[in-house]
Amino acid sequence: MLTVSNVSLQFGKRVLFDEVNVKFTKGNCYGIIGANGAGKSTFLKILAGEQDPTSGHVSLESDKRMSVLEQNHFKFDSYPVLETVLRGNEKLYSIKTQMDELYAKPDFSEEDGVKAGELGVIFEEMGGWNAESDAATLLSNLGIADSDHYKLMGELDSKAKVRVLLAQALFGNPDVLILDEPTNDLDVETISWLEDFLADYENTVIVVSHDRHFLDAVCTHIADLDFAKLNLYSGNYSFWYQASQLAARQRAQANKKAEEKKKELQEFIQRFSSNVAKARQATARKKMIDKLDMQEIKPSSRRYPAIIFEQEREAGDQILEVKDLGAKSDNEILFADVNFTLKKGDKVAILSRNSLAKTAFFEIISGNSDVQQGEYKWGVTTTQTYLPLDNTNFFNSDLNLVDWLRQYVDTDEERYEEYIRGFLGRMLFSGDEALKSSSVLSGGEKMRCMFSRMMLLKGNVLLFDEPTNHLDLESISALNNSLENFKGTILMSSHDHELIQTVCNRIIELTPKGAIDRYMNYDEYLKDPKVKELRQNYYS
Repeated sequence: MLTVSNVSLQFGKRVLFDEVNVKFTKGNCYGIIGANGAGKSTFLKILAGEQDPTSGHVSLESDKRMSVLEQNHFKFDSYPVLETVLRGNEKLYSIKTQMDELYAKPDFSEEDGVKAGELGVIFEEMGGWNAESDAATLLSNLGIADSDHYKLMGELDSKAKVRVLLAQALFGNPDVLILDEPTNDLDVETISWLEDFLADYENTVIVVSHDRHFLDAVCTHIADLDFAKLNLYSGNYSFWYQASQLAARQRAQANKKAEEKKKELQEFIQRFSSNVAKARQATARKKMIDKLDMQEIKPSSRRYPAIIFEQEREAGDQILEVKDLGAKSDNEILFADVNFTLKKGDKVAILSRNSLAKTAFFEIISGNSDVQQGEYKWGVTTTQTYLPLDNTNFFNSDLNLVDWLRQYVDTDEERYEEYIRGFLGRMLFSGDEALKSSSVLSGGEKMRCMFSRMMLLKGNVLLFDEPTNHLDLESISALNNSLENFKGTILMSSHDHELIQTVCNRIIELTPKGAIDRYMNYDEYLKDPKVKELRQNYYS
């Protein structure tokens, strides 16, 4: 058990945490959520002992081991990959090192033999003789090829390093596992493996993630960091989110009878409980039926942007025709022989194992890059609005946000300032916030500005290349709802499983040997045996 007792943290006059008390127990996975700046990552650092609180303390049960996902991707550059994973269990690695040093001594004595024997007993009890094979299995499951296991960490690219460091954190069955954004840079197959691994994990897991599907798959509890307090709720993220929305509605309906509220609550819990895939989650939610009180779910300080995409005019039946489209980068084939016709109302997820392929595709059909092979043709009634992966070129000036957004209006009339401020206000830039310089925005603020621009342009075809990058959970949820309700056509790439699953009705995967094109949702696509066979053939 990991116990947090009266932990407070203050920077100057700013109070980040105020007397936080919580116990993290064995067999549960806790998702730490909170608005940007609430202190989620800082809280994990306090749990890990990497940062001292202003007051209070954190205590780990004696003889228990904690493992933390390393955030410094260069820390182990001088060590081999397999050794880096083994170092995840410091005690085991220390014993192994001592034994190796003893056996390597040229003047190995009887005393050394006794010491080595004692260490060997402890080593065996810790499963040390299987340590290297266990570490190699973890690496393979996380997509690190056998040929890379003895390379130096410094020889790997950033994505491979992330996977090795994740293997290091998971290695040796730690009693408490702390993970900050563990799905970053993982493909869908690896995320699925990690979800299954953590769902079956018998010890304690504490995780921060912006991946809602991941939180839903692994979490038995949600710990909501808000108003400098940490409030613990049973269930996964979707359960917490829907419950918080229901609580807000019920709180606003002051005249609603208690019996009606209770019935609504029971129906809500029943609906969620019937859709549970994991046994632990089912048990946790079943307990909620008897003890959940909407008054316990506190009002939130979170602000949700009002993302509303509307069409200036509805498109005709001819949307987009793609013939034999292909692209290369440095003589590497990104995709080839891509053929499809887009229909009105299609909401398409563009997939590829190569992220460069997806971006190259969007840059071509948006007109930002030249066609290398094949052709494409937009329907004459279509107007495309594009959110690129890299928005740097949109923010090269020192214009304030009102003047920045004014660039995308056809007139300079002063009366349009109020109209423009309305779009910025929906994205949480109100009052003086709308006058800040566009050159000093954070990644999340830039994304919200780009959404303002897209809303203002009112295209009937929306193109998105990774639209959830830099967004908090509140903005991701607002975007998700907006795209579900949009009446036009959508083409998008995203690492957000929930976004693709709930928005898209068609999947097109770009490969070096052609495109796989299916009218089905994302989960169906991933499970379809014919699609799996095609993917194997197209990437081989």
